[in-house]
Amino acid sequence: MIRLFVGLGNPGPEYEDTRHNAGFWWIDALARKLGTTLQVERGYHGLAARVSNARGADGPIWLLQPMTYMNLSGKSVAALARFFKIAPEQILAIHDELDLDPGQMKFKQGGGNGGHNGLKDMQAQLGSANFWRLRLGIGHPGIKTEVASYVLRKPPLAERQLIEDCIAKSLDAVELMLSGQMDRAMMKIHAKPPRPKPPRPEQLPAASKEGEAR
Repeated sequence: MIRLFVGLGNPGPEYEDTRHNAGFWWIDALARKLGTTLQVERGYHGLAARVSNARGADGPIWLLQPMTYMNLSGKSVAALARFFKIAPEQILAIHDELDLDPGQMKFKQGGGNGGHNGLKDMQAQLGSANFWRLRLGIGHPGIKTEVASYVLRKPPLAERQLIEDCIAKSLDAVELMLSGQMDRAMMKIHAKPPRPKPPRPEQLPAASKEGEAR
């Protein structure tokens, strides 16, 4: 089960709407859904909220946005996790993903960091890669040398909407995550929308008896 939801991003208004802050957008949306507000928690180097009555959870849960800048995200995560004795497998990191297009997302536990500095520092500070990840696709610029500037730019409105659609869909799986039904949460997140039914063929008018006789 998930006890700590961590959105990865950079603090400050200049980064607020950039692709690298997709994890922050997710946490903001979850906070609205749960009716809570994140507050400055200096001991955890971030903005955090404690929710005691989340549906599906059997105890308090935490929402966290590290204010350490992306490269030091683990400093914030580890401080909160250690204080409240939250194991890595009870943590979900939500982050932007270059290898997925906008409108795509993946939910998994463990694995590498894919060059993502926020994940890299979380692994180092927690001493484990066994935490869960929700990867929100932002697309790739196509040229490796342009990645740094690409993630720190705002996506076009159409791409932002695709990311927001993924956020909304994945939030529907939060209750399953809180109750420890991780396989069901994964199925819900990865489920493809049903294909539209093909139009029914037009019914030809029945031939009249007179026409049949001819």
